[in-house]
Amino acid sequence: MNDQTSKAIIITGGGRGLGWEMADALLQAGHRVVVTGARESAELEAACARWNAGLDTPRAIAVIADVSDWAQCQQVASRCLEAFGRIDALINNAGRGMLEISQTFNTEPALFWKADPQGFRNIVDANVTGAFLMARACVPAMVAQGSGRVVNISTSQVTMVRTGYCPYGPSKAALEAMSVVWAKDLQGTGVSVNVLLPGGAADTRLLPGSGSGRRGADGNLLSPALMRAPIVWLMGQAGTEVTGQRYVARLWPEGMDGEQAAEKARSPAHELPAIM
Repeated sequence: MNDQTSKAIIITGGGRGLGWEMADALLQAGHRVVVTGARESAELEAACARWNAGLDTPRAIAVIADVSDWAQCQQVASRCLEAFGRIDALINNAGRGMLEISQTFNTEPALFWKADPQGFRNIVDANVTGAFLMARACVPAMVAQGSGRVVNISTSQVTMVRTGYCPYGPSKAALEAMSVVWAKDLQGTGVSVNVLLPGGAADTRLLPGSGSGRRGADGNLLSPALMRAPIVWLMGQAGTEVTGQRYVARLWPEGMDGEQAAEKARSPAHELPAIM
């Protein structure tokens, strides 16, 4: 892959978990990435050092940025343009989970009327407002060049309405509703908007515990690595015409060609009903 086919991709929350796996897979596929973290992190710096080892020109750039801050989102977009000359894609992966509300939310429902108001605000600011602010900072450049991709990282629909998961679940429902609107708003511009989700609780720091003690509300745990194949396909040439779709990484079959696998993993789109 050369610089004409290699895409310049921004991945928020790219220092670990789902974000790290997606960034690593995209770099291995020949793309260039700007990865963000909300605060200074040895993990983020170490990841970029590893990805750039032996290269004369870095293909992975770390930027410290809080996605809930408009000025910092603009700085991320500017850094990508400065480093790579364009923004081809944005992956809205950064977010906050129910640990902002409770350390035991996966075993004891965190009832909304007992939630810390600041914790509630932190989740919504990152998961909803942050995704909008990053898209607002990046999409104008994509529209101007006539091409681009936005991928919003979501959660399972059962989590959106799970007892004791407010506001994390509802924040992802809002993100998916925004994704539908954005895809419609961008029709004819060459910019696509799609949703990708693991399909269950993934082994990330959004969950309490560590190692064998980390489990989702259903008792299961998925590897973050399952995001690799879908995100590479969504960024690849095969995904050019795809927009307004929702893909479940857990359903992506191993050893199957991209478009066939994508069809297996595609979740039916849901239009909101008319208000009666």
